[in-house]
Amino acid sequence: MTVDDVADAVAVRMERQRVLYEGGRRFAFLMEESVLRNGLGESDTQLEQLEHLLTIGSLPNVSLGVVPTRLSRSRMPVEGFWIYDRSQVNVELISGYLTLTQPSEVSTYADTFSMLADMAVYGVKARALIAASIDSLG
Repeated sequence: MTVDDVADAVAVRMERQRVLYEGGRRFAFLMEESVLRNGLGESDTQLEQLEHLLTIGSLPNVSLGVVPTRLSRSRMPVEGFWIYDRSQVNVELISGYLTLTQPSEVSTYADTFSMLADMAVYGVKARALIAASIDSLG
């Protein structure tokens, strides 16, 4: 029997996003340009997600960076990760979800985030990449 827990997963992710709108917290998000055009899901779903990025990226407590596609890169993560106050990293893998708290592991992810943040574009340039992805759906 196949378990369909998509609705539950969406509900959990929506609840996690609630903190974006609560005061006192700052967020820095990075994404690869390639994920803006990944082709997963229906175009209506992709459009909704891209428009959501534009909305979230305009919040005063959010920094949204897009790492443009480039040829010369020395390191590229293959998984999504979240850093919490440099004390914990959560890593989402195909096979599960890891929580890392060892300072050396957290530091490795913080260094990777910093390297990617230096390569990213922000503000008008990031919105232009997202808008171009939206336009490609039409």
